[in-house]
Amino acid sequence: MSATPSRELTAFLARLDNVRRGGSGFTARCPAHDDHDNSLGVRLGDQGQVLVHCFTGCETGAVVAALGLTMGDLFPKAAGRGGRYPSRNAATVQHHRTRGENPMPAQPQPTPPASGCTLAAYAEAKQLPQDFLQSIGLSNISHGGSPALRIPYTTPEGDTGPVRIRKALAKSPSGDNRFAWKVGTKPTLYGLDRVKAIKEKRRVLLVEGESDCHTAWYHGVYALGLPGANNWREERDAEHFDGVDRINVIIEPDSGGEAVRAWLAKSRIRDRVHLVTLGEYKDLSALHLAYPDDAAFKERLLGYLKAATKWADQEQAEAEEAQREAWTRCADLAMQPDILGGFAEAQRARGVVGEVRTMKLVYLAATSRLLARPISVAIKGPSSGGKSYTTERTLDFFPPSAFYALSAMSERALVYSEEPLKHRMLVIYEAAGMTGDMATYLIRSLLSEGHLRYETVVKSEDGLRGQLIEREGPTGLIVTTTALHLHPENETRLLSITVTDTPEQTRAIFRALAKEESVPFDLAPWLALQEWLTGAEHRVTIPFSDRLADSMDAAAVRLRRDFGMVLNLIRTHAILHQATRERDATGQIIATLTDYAAIRDLVADLVAAGVELTTPATVRETVAAVAQAQRDAMGPVPLQQIARVLNLDKSVASRRVKDAIDRGFLRNEETRKGRSMQLILGEPLPGDAEVLPTVEQLTGCCTVAEPQEGTAPLPLPARGVPAPGTNSTDTDEEIIEWTA
Repeated sequence: MSATPSRELTAFLARLDNVRRGGSGFTARCPAHDDHDNSLGVRLGDQGQVLVHCFTGCETGAVVAALGLTMGDLFPKAAGRGGRYPSRNAATVQHHRTRGENPMPAQPQPTPPASGCTLAAYAEAKQLPQDFLQSIGLSNISHGGSPALRIPYTTPEGDTGPVRIRKALAKSPSGDNRFAWKVGTKPTLYGLDRVKAIKEKRRVLLVEGESDCHTAWYHGVYALGLPGANNWREERDAEHFDGVDRINVIIEPDSGGEAVRAWLAKSRIRDRVHLVTLGEYKDLSALHLAYPDDAAFKERLLGYLKAATKWADQEQAEAEEAQREAWTRCADLAMQPDILGGFAEAQRARGVVGEVRTMKLVYLAATSRLLARPISVAIKGPSSGGKSYTTERTLDFFPPSAFYALSAMSERALVYSEEPLKHRMLVIYEAAGMTGDMATYLIRSLLSEGHLRYETVVKSEDGLRGQLIEREGPTGLIVTTTALHLHPENETRLLSITVTDTPEQTRAIFRALAKEESVPFDLAPWLALQEWLTGAEHRVTIPFSDRLADSMDAAAVRLRRDFGMVLNLIRTHAILHQATRERDATGQIIATLTDYAAIRDLVADLVAAGVELTTPATVRETVAAVAQAQRDAMGPVPLQQIARVLNLDKSVASRRVKDAIDRGFLRNEETRKGRSMQLILGEPLPGDAEVLPTVEQLTGCCTVAEPQEGTAPLPLPARGVPAPGTNSTDTDEEIIEWTA
């Protein structure tokens, strides 16, 4: 750089804020974005021209326009040249390209107005010919009294569709107000008239914004544009990529790039996606400004495309790294021989008293989300009985990605919601939130079939048309309810758990509430355990399953479904303890009788009660109270008296009595509405039957295995995920297609 700055450089620096010397030039705040870090580099070029580069990606034209200048103001007016640019020097051009700077702008245009955007100003900023931009439909209009650029979108048939209006080249200090949509316009992908050709070539470049599309099309690249990183709509956009084998997606180094990654993770196109980053260049427009020559631009772009990473490879690499990191935080916990017991102790340390079985079963159900058929549970009990509290405190041990909790939902919420449900628990606090037959039907379908397929009719430009909405599962359900019974078809798909309603449990809750000091508890290892399990092994073999099947009572038809639930509970317990379980030759976790013993202790009486081979203890206690009172009274007994005998309030006693009446063990002699129940004994109570065999009965086929120290494989290194820049063995034609 010369010792004395040129007139052009001095004038340019005078318009900037916070100018400082740095390196071979100057730094300043970029006027094209809200800059607090002196992101703009300015220096003098070899031929006296001002070289400008924004390190956050603002285009040179936008920087210049924000200062009220033109690109011509960056060049000295050479004597005898009539004010024309200096001659282009190939070495100088290449030097500027390596720095990401714009080496040679087009012929300068008039200074753009203080507000607005014209075709000429846009063409200058993007370094694209005006006649080319006009050929793809861009034109000048007036918007709000200021000049603006009309950017028409097209339909796949080539007709004019939505219209976007560009009101300014650069963002204003108060925010991004560069764009507006024509009234009544609904955004879509940009460039849909090229979809037919793209599907024939089976390659496409997906970019953000119209200007990157203009750059791509100018260089003959098949491209489609998103009208904003957050504007992908799966049901609207994904079908346009059907049949396209390779979808190259430009990931910009900002929040927009993160937004693109977020929707890609949920999209059905992701397995065909290659993620492309452009090195030091923010987007295609910036790459073009540095390499306006067609051959040079394509050469650089092809290099970036070859260095692209497959979505599947990157997703796998990120998942394996996350799993390794999670293992370091949960290894001690994962190696414990009785994780469920440790969970119960952890809850007691947090001040959650009683309901140990309920908490353990909810914990297992939430962990079963990893199976092909998750376990669903219904937690039942009187109002204020602690159902929701117990569930909430248990779900504290799971990351938010493991469940989706609602208090209520509309009839078709499951159909239209975009919340992912695959391998996730749906939690509904109070079953009354599942209003109507349609909601219960959709839940039943989701639980039974593992997914939803719902066809509806929607309005379109061509009139009414059918639309198929699919929701991916599998999904499990955790629901709390004051009802004794849910919908009959749903009831058989759920494991019913009743919370404790005894005075002793109430007293324990009082004591817990009376403690004024809260004990801090670290949930991090527990959350890490569930994160690690998500990427760990989920296949389980149960070597004693045949013996267990032969030992079950085959009389009750419902046991067909309950037996499957018991097997899945065993599998879940083995998955949870896989760090201390052996593996078979295929890598499956081998369940042990230790897993079975833990599950039998939790559900043996619940399974027996479900098929009416035994009676819950609360029902037996209530029937015994009525029998005693009936003997003393020599006749029917009022509900109030039973509540006193059981030492329960009337509402809780009423719930117990109704349960016994439903089962036929009590009868209400009072038939008049509004009168207190008058209770007498009904059918005799059955004896308790064992539905699930004891561990000893199963030891004929195998023995209870002791935990094996360190038998679980620790997280493995990444499995051959190619490094960026070395992952492509495709030919140029397999990576991208150029137009003729």
